[in-house]
Amino acid sequence: MATDRLYLRQAQIGPMANFVYLIGDSETHTAAVVDPAWDVDAILEFARKEGYEIDKILITHYHPDHLGGSMMGQNIQGAADLIAKVKAKVYIHKAEAEGAKRIAGLSDSDLVLVEAGDVFEVGELPIKFLHTPGHTPGSQCFLVDGNLISGDTLFVNSCGRVDLPGSDPAAMYHSLNHTLKNLDDATVVYPGHAYSSDSSTTIGKQKRHNMYMRFPTLDEFLDAMGASR
Repeated sequence: MATDRLYLRQAQIGPMANFVYLIGDSETHTAAVVDPAWDVDAILEFARKEGYEIDKILITHYHPDHLGGSMMGQNIQGAADLIAKVKAKVYIHKAEAEGAKRIAGLSDSDLVLVEAGDVFEVGELPIKFLHTPGHTPGSQCFLVDGNLISGDTLFVNSCGRVDLPGSDPAAMYHSLNHTLKNLDDATVVYPGHAYSSDSSTTIGKQKRHNMYMRFPTLDEFLDAMGASR
């Protein structure tokens, strides 16, 4: 698929510096939205102004600041609000299904359960789902035309927390130092939060500068994380 068909936009939304993404096919003008939390109407309005129709909702992981739902007494807008306004399904890793239903009020009929290596198309653009557990059991990244939407797995020069319920430091090590490190160095990385002055990076840069992708052994990684073996 030619690069010039890819439409990719990044927007920072919400009080937790979340990034929301639109991935579209510039010929069909259909788009997937990644992690549409905090302000569903603003996301929809932007897509419509750009001339795109959202027909897929891709979720990197089930935490409410990415999916929507209840968190610390706050009800965050998200996927459930969006599917009330557009005809779309929520694509989430199968390990996150129960969490998504519990936290965001989604039903089985709302969800498309995916696993590592699955490929779905937006228009005629293939998007590959990469299972990258560690932050949560079903964390996943989306690879499209040399671009990686990395959620809370890989940040610019950092990575997602592994001290939360369901986190797994050893799984994070494997996700960073095997699954993602094996991607082409030129792959452009778009993280789930604006935790850096840079809004994107590359796999090559992270292999050189991100300490969490430079540990040769799991034990060294766990020591840096302060995690028990």
